[in-house]
Amino acid sequence: MTGHVTAPAAALADQLPTWVTLLRAPNPGPMTLDGTNTWVLRAPGEEHAVVVDPGPADEAHLAAIAAHGPIALVLITHGHADHTEGAPRLSDLLGGVPVRAVDPAHTTNSRPLGADAAPEVPGLNLRVVPTPGHTGDSVCLLVEHGDERVVLTGDTILGRGTTVVAHPDGHLGDYLTSLELLSTHRGVPALPGHGPALADCGAAADFYLAHRRARLDQVRAAVVAGATTAAEVVAVVYADVDRSLWWAAEWSVRAQLEYLGPEVREFVTGDTELELP
Repeated sequence: MTGHVTAPAAALADQLPTWVTLLRAPNPGPMTLDGTNTWVLRAPGEEHAVVVDPGPADEAHLAAIAAHGPIALVLITHGHADHTEGAPRLSDLLGGVPVRAVDPAHTTNSRPLGADAAPEVPGLNLRVVPTPGHTGDSVCLLVEHGDERVVLTGDTILGRGTTVVAHPDGHLGDYLTSLELLSTHRGVPALPGHGPALADCGAAADFYLAHRRARLDQVRAAVVAGATTAAEVVAVVYADVDRSLWWAAEWSVRAQLEYLGPEVREFVTGDTELELP
């Protein structure tokens, strides 16, 4: 969901490390931009690669991923279907290669992904960075080879526009904390789940934080002005967004209202549908 912002949140990356390959799934749309980005990481001189976010269950896309084998491991940044649907089939194509995600439901032939024990990737130093907010199970992956680093951001930071906080699984307070954490990765390229790679993860996170704080101000103002339902807030704050996307905007609005609950409760009177904790 790109909301009011459709431009990249930071400068685009001029080039990526030679050990990074992008395979884009053929599932473009308003919520997926150009399609889901599947990233293949293989350290120079190493036989095996790691795949991040296989994407949808599209046979041609999965065959293209498998063609980059041998692959030792498949990792998932979060559980939305446009990132995970193809994972079981890809594992089968690769002879049962482990798939690891935070959510056990998306984990195959291995244990769930956690920050306590980094996955072993041949020739690469990979660290799991918990970044809940877009969803409860969202993680980013900090990957290093020599003096080169990248951050795979899933849907926490996109290559264009901004992302939704998928209430009730997603939580805005968690998301803001995650963005603050990502803002420390200055000058490190961000490899997002959708859209082009960005040159500076820290700069993109700063942009997202400013955008979220501005959006909170807009939601406050809408409630003070008399909005009594999440849908009414959407109609004010997302007025210039195509109505076909308002359902997704309502996810974020509900997350914003939950975050602002104690602050805006005094402005809500009578029997309303505005959901406040």
